[in-house]
Amino acid sequence: MSQRFKDIDYIDLLLWLFRAVIIIIVIWGTVAKIFLGRGNAYTADDWIDFFVSGLSQGSLYALIALGYTLVYGVLFMINFAHGEFFMSGTMTATVFVALPLSASGFLDEHPIIGMLAIMLTAMLISIGVAVLTERVAYRPLRRAPRLVPLITAIGASFFWQYFFRGLYGSSLVPFPELAVLQGKYNLFGIEILKTRAVVVVASVVMLVGLYFFVMRTKTGKAIRAVAEDKDV
Repeated sequence: MSQRFKDIDYIDLLLWLFRAVIIIIVIWGTVAKIFLGRGNAYTADDWIDFFVSGLSQGSLYALIALGYTLVYGVLFMINFAHGEFFMSGTMTATVFVALPLSASGFLDEHPIIGMLAIMLTAMLISIGVAVLTERVAYRPLRRAPRLVPLITAIGASFFWQYFFRGLYGSSLVPFPELAVLQGKYNLFGIEILKTRAVVVVASVVMLVGLYFFVMRTKTGKAIRAVAEDKDV
């Protein structure tokens, strides 16, 4: 019996418990709203809007969760600085690329080229911050007990938060609105904001691309091999 308890991965158990609690809360809230009539009544259009909004937001969460999963699957470490890696690229690209291009009118005249430049900048900055963090903070602790890199990841998260807060300030920096993404698409009588549609489509494309990268390429197979056995 004691050996069975030793084999339990308590982090996985905690994650499964968290998922179960979230699912129960969502189911209970939906049942209470539809069948018990609690709160304000919603129309069919409201429920469609909720669904589309949830699908768009869930697509972003899926991408973020996938990054967490890849890191945890290989290093068996929860990278608490994962969100800061995303933030570093998007904030830098917004301040130094998106806002100047929008002010000059280039972003509205050439939205595809402008967005490609913004995304490329964001990716390069995020990759640079992630690689720097891995080389300085994570790699020296690769053979350390699991609690040590976990605490280090929390420290890295706070470091990058306050670093970029000092760099860009704490005030809100909105991303410029593109004229081409204003308005809605009409899909089978359902009106969907263009921004939400782009988010969902882009997320699906990236998820499928990452799946083929991990499953079909040599590098992806190496990642899966290391996840199975670090000594490989």
